Amino acid sequence: MKPWSEFVTIGRVVKPQGRKGEIAVYSLTDREDRFPSLRRAFVPASGGGVRELAVDGCFPHKGGFVLKLHDVDSIDAAEALRGADLRIAPDELETLPEGSYYHHDLVGLRAVDERGAEVGLVEDVWETGAEAPVLVIRGDRGETLLPLAAPFLNRVDLAGRRLVVNLPEMVELAH
Repeated sequence: MKPWSEFVTIGRVVKPQGRKGEIAVYSLTDREDRFPSLRRAFVPASGGGVRELAVDGCFPHKGGFVLKLHDVDSIDAAEALRGADLRIAPDELETLPEGSYYHHDLVGLRAVDERGAEVGLVEDVWETGAEAPVLVIRGDRGETLLPLAAPFLNRVDLAGRRLVVNLPEMVELAH
């Protein structure tokens, strides 16, 4: 089985929901049908591995979803999953049109400004609830937070593992 880092996060377990092992899940995907059509999910296993769980049922609840996972049959078993990322295998993702990308594709890209000066590596993409997600870029001068929006993004070169960004005027990099 692939290592945990190669699986794609689609949600996070918020808490147990009900008395028979159901879990409340916060969705981290923009596909409305992702959870209702989900048949399996992966969670971290004890010892650092990956645990596959069949999804027996799903229903929408308070802006998220409640899942019934096979072999998670008690409040205690559901509680053990609290805070865990729910992931899918990378081959379960849809192919995107040219010029589109998944947020996880951006993690690890080298970010440079429009003059070619190194900004750092994209460490994460945060969903904040604002209009645009936020790129977390870590470099020699610390952390730079940049909206993932057209005014701040010149070019995404997945093949070249590079991201060209427009930094706000208040952000200065040493040359």
